[in-house]
Amino acid sequence: MSDTQPDSVVRTYIDTHRAAFLDDLAEWLRIPSVSAQPEHADDVRRSAEWLAAKLKETGFPVAEVWETGGAPAVHAHWPSEDPDAPTVLVYGHHDVQPAALADGWHTDPFEPVVQGGRMYARGAADDKGQVFFHTLGVRAHLAAAGAAAPAVHLKLIVEGEEESGSAHFRELVEARAAELAADVVIVSDTGMWSETTPTVCTGMRGVADCEIDLHGPDQDIHSGAFGGAVPNPATAAARLVAALHDADGKVTVPGFYDGIAELTDAERALIAELPFDESEWLRTAKSHAAAGEAGYSTLERVWARPTAEVNGIGGGYQGPGGKTIVPSSAHVKLSFRLVSGQDPYEVEAAVREWVAARIPDGIRHSITFGAPTRPCLTPLDHPALQSVVRSMGRAFGQKIRFTREGGSGPAADLQDVLGAPVLFLGISVPSDGWHAPNEKVELDLLLKGVETAAYLWGDLADGLRGHRTPRTPA
Repeated sequence: MSDTQPDSVVRTYIDTHRAAFLDDLAEWLRIPSVSAQPEHADDVRRSAEWLAAKLKETGFPVAEVWETGGAPAVHAHWPSEDPDAPTVLVYGHHDVQPAALADGWHTDPFEPVVQGGRMYARGAADDKGQVFFHTLGVRAHLAAAGAAAPAVHLKLIVEGEEESGSAHFRELVEARAAELAADVVIVSDTGMWSETTPTVCTGMRGVADCEIDLHGPDQDIHSGAFGGAVPNPATAAARLVAALHDADGKVTVPGFYDGIAELTDAERALIAELPFDESEWLRTAKSHAAAGEAGYSTLERVWARPTAEVNGIGGGYQGPGGKTIVPSSAHVKLSFRLVSGQDPYEVEAAVREWVAARIPDGIRHSITFGAPTRPCLTPLDHPALQSVVRSMGRAFGQKIRFTREGGSGPAADLQDVLGAPVLFLGISVPSDGWHAPNEKVELDLLLKGVETAAYLWGDLADGLRGHRTPRTPA
């Protein structure tokens, strides 16, 4: 079969099954699977059961609901007929953010509406639409290949708690590591730069956060009688925060930058290719100026550099008028976004040591860290990434560029536990309004996601042969 013939078969198959695919997606979107609201617990379960049944109908021999300490997840597995084929695990989530008409929706958020080439509903883009395009994608792949099973051993893990913090996800992955073992993880819970600039995300930052409590006098005391003669915890908090960055915006914690993956000239050039409008970005940020580490562009700072942010600072009297005291206590909340090469536990140890060295005598302190998330980054020359890029290029018919995500997510748990590289395949665009009223998905882009998935499994099967590395699950 010629190189162009499979593309025409894929596109014809997608066009033929488009209406049924969108009807099924709408049916799933009607289930209000809001994981953050206990009153929707039954709906989250119903969503998982619906998806498992639909995956069975799609052809997955294994499709089952997995219990967790919270909301259920869905797992599916469709082995290839080739025992030596690579194994690919697709990640997504079936829970959604809360939504109500009173929030500013134009229509019922759980009654999908198609208008102007868009489908409006909570979860249309984040993340049910991007999970569901894999069902039609794998069927189109089979139609083009004339096969009864995918070219790869295809697995899915679709969690039910992403929108409420993925509290039980890592525990699930650790418990089910053998069943989830894969050569590559594909995350379909991300987006592209814009409708006209298709992109592939190559990494996400990790995060570590902490709260520092400072205690001085055993109670608030008179500043006239004692001020200037005893240590003030609010002053200590202010000095601590002021010392966090130097004049060039670099984090001053010793060892913070040790081992990080520095941007190469080629990566910086690829970021510079993107049509970035800083003034528009500032409007979106509701900020009046850009700032940060000297020597880096705004996108480089957000995507590829580690950061430290003061999330909150307080202590002492906060009411109207004056109250002349030395406060008894103060507190600071900090978060650190991490890049490839940084270990969150090493960062935690360095921050603890840095804080302890700056606490004056007479001030007691405690520091509490939350659960960290590791960063993940796929090298630009990784053969699996090149498969994603080629497959998207075939579907979109244009050059695919590269982005990163400045935020953090559970994808890093899959990389950490399974020892597999994480790649991102998403077709959502910024205007889709994740977490906002009137969330939507562009139907043409959704079907481009279907088409990309149809090409991807064959490309990965060929591209990973001879390039697979031994897995070392935790």
